[in-house]
Amino acid sequence: MPATVIVGAQWGDEGKGKIVDLLAQESDLVCRYQGGPNAGHTIVVEGETYKIRAIPSGIVAGVASAIGAGCVVDPAVLIQELDDLEARGHRTDGLVFVSGNAHLIMPWHVALDGARERRLGKLQIGTTRRGIGPAYADKATRIGIRVQDLLDPKILREKVELAAGEKNVWLERVYGIDPFDVEEVVTQTLAHAERLAPYVADTSLLVDRALRDDRRVLFEGAQGTLLDLDHGTYPFVTSSSPIAAGAAVSFGIGPQRIDEVVGVSKAYVTRVGEGPFPSEIDGPAQDRVREIGGEFGTVTGRERRCGWLDLVALRFAVRVNGITSLALTKLDVLSEFDEIPLCVRYRLPDGSETEDFPAHQSDFHHCAPVFETLPGWREKLEGPALPAAAADYVAFVSEALTVPVTIVGTGAARDAVLALQP
Repeated sequence: MPATVIVGAQWGDEGKGKIVDLLAQESDLVCRYQGGPNAGHTIVVEGETYKIRAIPSGIVAGVASAIGAGCVVDPAVLIQELDDLEARGHRTDGLVFVSGNAHLIMPWHVALDGARERRLGKLQIGTTRRGIGPAYADKATRIGIRVQDLLDPKILREKVELAAGEKNVWLERVYGIDPFDVEEVVTQTLAHAERLAPYVADTSLLVDRALRDDRRVLFEGAQGTLLDLDHGTYPFVTSSSPIAAGAAVSFGIGPQRIDEVVGVSKAYVTRVGEGPFPSEIDGPAQDRVREIGGEFGTVTGRERRCGWLDLVALRFAVRVNGITSLALTKLDVLSEFDEIPLCVRYRLPDGSETEDFPAHQSDFHHCAPVFETLPGWREKLEGPALPAAAADYVAFVSEALTVPVTIVGTGAARDAVLALQP
């Protein structure tokens, strides 16, 4: 189909990068629609590992890649990524496009992010302290600096002076942090502008023309459904909209132009940072899953919390995204277990049980998982077919969600996948 959204169906880190890289082989344009460089996509191609933070994952496949207006961009990180890709033999000129309407992460955003987390102490959100939230906050309060401002030194200086004047007061008087020198920030940002100017584009027009020409467009988000600002487990969420509808908003196209929504879920579930996690594994089995699955943050290296697959949360993701098919990644990690629990319902504080995701945070924060256990397979996932018990596991998930599982990840490499008939 011409327009397909790849959406994380859990708390992020589902392996979207690999699925995007796989589908990018048959796409003409890959588009990142939300988030910033706090979330990375890991791709392994012919023994080489790429950890992509800002640029859409399709660039590794040599496919034109666009960063939408719904993203926030750290100029230094983006430049480093462009330089690294070019040093490894990947062309970026004429292939990478950045929306002029995307907002910039400025130095004070990073400083404020870290200062706020430290001040919150035990109540901290668990951000990656990359300045993402403060950048989105400035966007909402309309004092943000956009990518297109890099193209006009006069406007850039005016906006830096305005924003820095306010942020320096907060840094000094509230957090006791040294203020930023406006001239230094302007000089540094203008240096970034010179490098990034050739990549600035009208990405809405770019996508519109691609769809009108029946070219295949792939949209990717940075985080997962349960981290959505409106529909996630607030306040332990990101500051943008990872759900599939965010793709249309970020690139300025009508929602009817999206043809397919592919949800990506691990065969288990992980979460980074604070917040409730009903199916979190108790005891040493969690360490085992983490070690086998390499569950450490792509960008931060933080340990990911690991849980058994949560079908209640996945059913919610199917609903809010309109998921039409599911990619189930890292099934191979479960090959080491004799039995595999799946969370099929939540037990609420009043003793009742539900298959539906709770609408109220108090219910979710205090619910308990109800597990159903399936037999493991204790076999490597090699060859053209899954072992019987692994196939039964996939079928159980598909039937519980009433959504076909069409892709199964059986290892880290690009070609370690099985395509299943819906």
